Amino acid sequence: MLKNITFSADEKIMDSARKKAINNRTTLNSLFNKWLSSYVKIGYVSNELDSFLNKISYVSSGRSFSRDELNER
Repeated sequence: MLKNITFSADEKIMDSARKKAINNRTTLNSLFNKWLSSYVKIGYVSNELDSFLNKISYVSSGRSFSRDELNER
């Protein structure tokens, strides 16, 4: 179900955005829906990444390395 919302934007920007959308054979509504979906996913990916990094935050090699070993390529 789609929900109607209202935003305010500079008139010149809106006119330019509408023209660009028309040239790209799309609508501002479609572009906004894509942007909003992407915006929401970014939060989920960030949370998942944080959770993953917290799980692997400590890794032990089992021994200490010498300075020469650390600098080997």
